[in-house]
Amino acid sequence: MASFDSQLMELYRNKPECVIGLPEWLLTPQSIEEFKAVPRLAVVEIAGRDSVAAAVKSVQDESFTDLVPTYVYTGTEHGQWSSVTEAVERLAMRLPHVQVHRLLVLGSPGFWHALNGRFIAELISRYGFYTPCIGCHAYLHGVRIPLALVLGAVPIISGERESHDGATKVNQVSEALDFYENLGKDYGARFAFPLRKVAQGDRISEILGFKWQEGKGQLGCVLSGNYRELDGSASATTWQVQRYLEEFVRPCVKGILNSYVAGQIPDHLKIAAQVLASPYPTRKAIP
Repeated sequence: MASFDSQLMELYRNKPECVIGLPEWLLTPQSIEEFKAVPRLAVVEIAGRDSVAAAVKSVQDESFTDLVPTYVYTGTEHGQWSSVTEAVERLAMRLPHVQVHRLLVLGSPGFWHALNGRFIAELISRYGFYTPCIGCHAYLHGVRIPLALVLGAVPIISGERESHDGATKVNQVSEALDFYENLGKDYGARFAFPLRKVAQGDRISEILGFKWQEGKGQLGCVLSGNYRELDGSASATTWQVQRYLEEFVRPCVKGILNSYVAGQIPDHLKIAAQVLASPYPTRKAIP
């Protein structure tokens, strides 16, 4: 029988639909019940340096005793898969008094495609800009919500930051972080962004307590920096981002999550197409 780590790698490599009804080798019914019995449990985003620092800071702030690390695939990553498992190992070494459980790998190519791939031409025409980054982060957060609910509506810890030594990322502006946070609240799941107001990279190093160069030791994205002009500036306006989030991303993600929470695999493309086909703001919002 293949080892758990090799099965994780195979899951990451094949990228099947894996949001609800997880295979038992990944998460057993018994494990779910055991997690539900833990009073200070949280799901942790594993992405890179900031996500590990966020987990450390959340334990310091909220005294979590157990952490469930999760990685969500998108299809745009590149690099060594071992960087993900090494991040989990770094977290466990940094928090020896906390139970860091086995890594869970999740994802849905159909979900990502509906938000960020299929309707690019329509989104550019409608909103005057396009970047996959905002929708991608909505996807990354959204995929974790059903898991958090299954484990007992536990918090989800994320390393999102509004500023990175003065630089901003369009998917981490305050409007986007408010959106992700409110998305969780709609389903009774709390997103914890303990680094949201931490702007200085030196402070991240202090929280980590060990050396980890920013942007290193983690998977990269082939679309990184796509929303920046040649001079490094980002041209999308706050108004454009807000319209895009409220008119497209919110009803699309909620339509998809409603299906997942009801225990059904959604027709991702159909939901996104229906959202775009309904005139805004006269269309009825998905509850």
